[in-house]
Amino acid sequence: MDGYQYRGYQIEARREWSNWCVSVCPLQPDLPILPRSTLHTLTSREADAVAEAKRNIDRLLAGLDSVREKHHD
Repeated sequence: MDGYQYRGYQIEARREWSNWCVSVCPLQPDLPILPRSTLHTLTSREADAVAEAKRNIDRLLAGLDSVREKHHD
């Protein structure tokens, strides 16, 4: 299993049959947990699975920033 850190999250990639699966966990208590902690991809490349996990993290944090901005208005 390979591990990566991205924007305060730990991404663990592992091979399952012919596809890649990644688990994403926050490293800091103030970060939200992704709705699906395990993301499955239909790719044979680990780099693509990790890239998809990073996009999910980016979308989650962008939504969080949007909510915070609305509360400050």
